[in-house]
Amino acid sequence: RISLSCFPASWHFSLSPLVLPSVPLPSFRQLLFFGLLVGLLGLIYLLLVTGKGQDSWNRKDNYFHRHLARVTDVEATDTSNHNLNYGLVVDCGSSGSRVFVYCWPRHNGNPHDLLDIRQMRDQHRKPVVMKIKPGISALAKTPEKASDYIHPLLSFAARHIPKHKHQETPLYILCTAGMRVLPDSQQEALLEDLRTDIPVRFNFLFSDSHVEVISGKQEGVYAWIGINFVLGKFNHVDSERDAVVEVQVPGGDQQEALVRTRTAGVLDMGGVSTQIAYEVPKTVSFASPQQEEVAKNLLAEFNLGCDAHRTEHVYRVYVSTFLGFGGNAARQRYEESIVMNTLTKNKLLGQHVGETGESPLLDPCLPSDLQDEVGPATQKLHLLGTGDFDHCRQLLQPFLNHTNETHSSLNGIYQPPIDYPNSQFYGFSEFYYCTEDVLRMGGDFNSSKYASAAKSYCATQWRTLKERFDSGLYGSHADVHRLKYQCFKSAWMYEVFHTGFSFPMDYKNLRTALLVYDKEVQWTLGAILYRTRFLPLRDIQQESLKGVHSHWRHSFSFVNNHYLFLACFLVVLLSILLYLLRLRRIHSCTTRMMKQLLFYSTYL
Repeated sequence: RISLSCFPASWHFSLSPLVLPSVPLPSFRQLLFFGLLVGLLGLIYLLLVTGKGQDSWNRKDNYFHRHLARVTDVEATDTSNHNLNYGLVVDCGSSGSRVFVYCWPRHNGNPHDLLDIRQMRDQHRKPVVMKIKPGISALAKTPEKASDYIHPLLSFAARHIPKHKHQETPLYILCTAGMRVLPDSQQEALLEDLRTDIPVRFNFLFSDSHVEVISGKQEGVYAWIGINFVLGKFNHVDSERDAVVEVQVPGGDQQEALVRTRTAGVLDMGGVSTQIAYEVPKTVSFASPQQEEVAKNLLAEFNLGCDAHRTEHVYRVYVSTFLGFGGNAARQRYEESIVMNTLTKNKLLGQHVGETGESPLLDPCLPSDLQDEVGPATQKLHLLGTGDFDHCRQLLQPFLNHTNETHSSLNGIYQPPIDYPNSQFYGFSEFYYCTEDVLRMGGDFNSSKYASAAKSYCATQWRTLKERFDSGLYGSHADVHRLKYQCFKSAWMYEVFHTGFSFPMDYKNLRTALLVYDKEVQWTLGAILYRTRFLPLRDIQQESLKGVHSHWRHSFSFVNNHYLFLACFLVVLLSILLYLLRLRRIHSCTTRMMKQLLFYSTYL
């Protein structure tokens, strides 16, 4: 009787010596073949079930938890966690400056993953942000006060970051529109004061290259990075979860193609300017050398990964900003145009249109029966709205400065082709306000439904619109100014989107939004993600040194029952094979002895 026990199972079997001669014993070749076959099946089981399968589940589980953490990131930051790292970005804008404090856990050592950067939250779960006014450009004539100006922001951040982490916390001071308009000499004087005094007052990780005036192109790229990072578009491990796109890697072989998660384009219409940013996955051709030269200033190629030799995070992004094409600036240009044209026409024809309220100029871009006054005090022009959405669109088309040149956009600026069927865009600011505040259509954009709702709004009597507003039927962001110019801005947004940027009328993949996962995404998130992209190298090197030991510890952990079961199975199989071989030898010896006894008995 043989008994074998290997937790969690036991096996028992017995063979009687009386029946041994009748047992059909296999040959040695058969036993060897049988053993190899079972061993091969066990190896395949090990690879599929405990190897690739487990790794796949781990990756999916890791993706899910990182994505969920980013979406529900509202808990207070645990500053007692020694594995937490911090970073600061100061946004020096035209009207004021803000400091944003970010944090991230230690990198997981996987070179395919980016840092999991999030905005730091205080004990009240509010983002650690502080703003001061006016903008730093107001100190153009007194640059020696620049460091004093920025001191409150950095002191605020220093109080929230553990002191022992200050010396490894990178600080970036990035200046935008307000500083761009200053002469180079004044810019440099302000920056030099910051470079000199900040290292003396604070112990942050700070160098001369950490303070600069960034271009509108850089700002747009950072905004694109931040939004796509929050959306999870840079995670290519589980690309089957999302739509994919085939990419020709910038700077690589023209035949080299990479399939990865499709990123989202960004449309942002503010009060003064409009901006578009999207990935250009394929190499583009140009109609002329002049167009190619212009395109170089609008296309940004960069690697978000920590390894310059890997191409999975190499992107080619088109960014263009159009000053004067924001909602308020467009209305101002429109009003200046109708004032000038009407006064000129009145002088030539001896008319008095718009000079008094009794003979107003009819304006199709104002709600029906709304009275308004435009122009300087000495040349006031009286308007009366007719609420004609289609006529308003026609009047606005010349203000787009759109040309018939191939691949051109607003103002005749070059725009690379967009694969509309395989694309997705998010529309922010005025794209959201126009669709949601009054029309209540924010979210997935449907052009025909939007145009129908805008027509209905424009044609509604101003008195009725005011009554609806007083009754609280419109969004919380809506005010009387929004009501007055909703008709104009609806038409302007429609024309910019379809005529200026050439999106087809049946385009279904635009989503207008104010927040991404209930959070306002600033371009500063993209800035720190890009500027700290090489930091994971430190953690990856440490992981590689201990990788072998941790791998074997994990492989033989009793938590994984697959390994234990397979080991027990192989031990039992080997014992059975050895026992059968022993039986075969005993049987052979018994057979020889029986033959010899039979021979001797016959001889005798």
